[in-house]
Amino acid sequence: MYFLGIGIILLAMKYLYIAPVANWSWFIVLAPFAMAAAWWAWADWSGYTKRKASERENARKQARIDKNRESLGILPRKKKK
Repeated sequence: MYFLGIGIILLAMKYLYIAPVANWSWFIVLAPFAMAAAWWAWADWSGYTKRKASERENARKQARIDKNRESLGILPRKKKK
């Protein structure tokens, strides 16, 4: 996501002729977009995206369970380390 943000900023600076980016090659200005595409391809290929989504789901599920137990007056289980 950072690469995409940097790419948009550099693209805007190049389009608006803001120095020093106005004098840079288009390859340098567009490189962050290529890096973002490479990052997303690697994240999908390696399973990083699914693993992070699963961790978020599990955390939300556990928070919901703990909230329901607390409302029933049952103490939540201690997490194993």
